[in-house]
Amino acid sequence: MGEIGVDNSALTHEVIGCAMRVHNELGNGFQELIYQRCLKIELINSKIKFRREVQMPIFYLGTQVGTRRVDFLIENFLSVEIKAVSLLNNTHLAQAKNYLEAYKLSTGLLINFGSSSLEFKRLFNT
Repeated sequence: MGEIGVDNSALTHEVIGCAMRVHNELGNGFQELIYQRCLKIELINSKIKFRREVQMPIFYLGTQVGTRRVDFLIENFLSVEIKAVSLLNNTHLAQAKNYLEAYKLSTGLLINFGSSSLEFKRLFNT
């Protein structure tokens, strides 16, 4: 389990370090699910508290219209969305930002394992 009261930026940095270790070991070219499983191992080894595939309801005008599922919810306040694509685009960013709004979180990470170097974007819900 992660430390109680751990600083958001420190935790974000720690999660990025976990992702870098996965990318350094595997490189690019695998499916998203493989990277999710490997990141799970790194988070456990780093004693970071998380939940995988967290599903939340989506509401429109007070009516539930569907659900969304984020790849990782870290320490109950940081969402992490994993991609394995050659290049991140605005659709990927919009999806990750939507998770922040749906989960009412202030910070998220969009991590892409699909390029030759690990890509990550910090996202903020304003």
